[in-house]
Amino acid sequence: MSDEVALNDPKTLPLSFTLPVVGAAGGFFGLFVGTAQGSTLLGIVVAAAVCAGLAYLAMVVMGVPQERTFKWGVRALFAVLGFLVGALPGLVVGLLFGWFIGWFIYWIGRARYRMTLPPYLTSGQVLWEYTFRVLCGAIFVFLITPILVVMPLSFNAENFFTFTPGMLAFDPEAYSLKHYRDFFTSSEWQQALRNSLLIAPVATLLAVSFGTLAAIGLSSEHVPFRQAIMAILISPMIVPLIISAAGMYFFYSRIGLQGTYLGVVLAHAALGIPFVIITVTATLVGFDRSLTRASANLGANPVRTFFKVQMPLILPGVISGGLFAFITSFDEVVVVLFVGSANQQTLPWQMFTGLREQISPTILAVATILVAISIMLLTTVEILRRRSEKLRGMSPG
Repeated sequence: MSDEVALNDPKTLPLSFTLPVVGAAGGFFGLFVGTAQGSTLLGIVVAAAVCAGLAYLAMVVMGVPQERTFKWGVRALFAVLGFLVGALPGLVVGLLFGWFIGWFIYWIGRARYRMTLPPYLTSGQVLWEYTFRVLCGAIFVFLITPILVVMPLSFNAENFFTFTPGMLAFDPEAYSLKHYRDFFTSSEWQQALRNSLLIAPVATLLAVSFGTLAAIGLSSEHVPFRQAIMAILISPMIVPLIISAAGMYFFYSRIGLQGTYLGVVLAHAALGIPFVIITVTATLVGFDRSLTRASANLGANPVRTFFKVQMPLILPGVISGGLFAFITSFDEVVVVLFVGSANQQTLPWQMFTGLREQISPTILAVATILVAISIMLLTTVEILRRRSEKLRGMSPG
């Protein structure tokens, strides 16, 4: 494609827009590379110039017919540069950046960023749309980075909480499952796991039972002071946890539940009830109450009506609330420190002790396992939420 044809193509944006945008993206990444190499300004300038030059080459010289070839060439180029700068880790980072910049050049230069947006949006609205997305992505990265750091560190062959030179060089000998073996073979960790598995399910069962009944009762318009009662029931998730824990400690010590299994279970159930109430209440919003009246007219008592009519329809919300209550109990450490004893030392309590006293890297392995469990449970919650919407006719799928 000649220069004139490329620049007159209505789908190709002017170079005065494409080159600065692509250069700015390259300069942003060059900021990190230059800082790592000891010259921030040089990294920004070189990366911006290289990316702008590649954008000119793609838009004017090669064009769309050679898009695939150009993208593979850019990946190979940055992979080689990354390997020269940072060996094998640099090669991986360079390959990822090459993939991004090859895609980004055509995404900007060929105005593909507008394809998913309404055509009537102004330039300012388009800018705000993608600025908002970038901000959301930055917040997501900020929240997810600690988890992404913990996971590879759990495979560290050394007893360190930092990346070793061998790990950064992707040396297989620098990675190990020793911390996971320590977790599954240590009597202390296994006892803590057993305590968590003895406490969390029972607390979840109580939270689901009481929370579901409370949500159904509060959904009735004839209940007096509904808003006040709702505020009191969901207060455990609003009041700072340390205040709730201190209050439970003084209350339980007076009635003899301090340091007992029952006390910890009741405390965790109280923390889980608000999640059950909120999810079940949201499910009841689309519930057709004429079904319960029809059941009563056919001779069913309230208990039978609940299990045969209401429960099947609100079951996704009940299970979702139960999963949140389980996660809350399984991951909770502040309350159990106040109301529990050494016999109720749960997994989060053992992790807290390991950080404070032993500095055990096994904590990283346990944290990774807990993250995996949380991801599976939250995935289940999302599946149940979509199923609930379909049952209530809120989703076309």
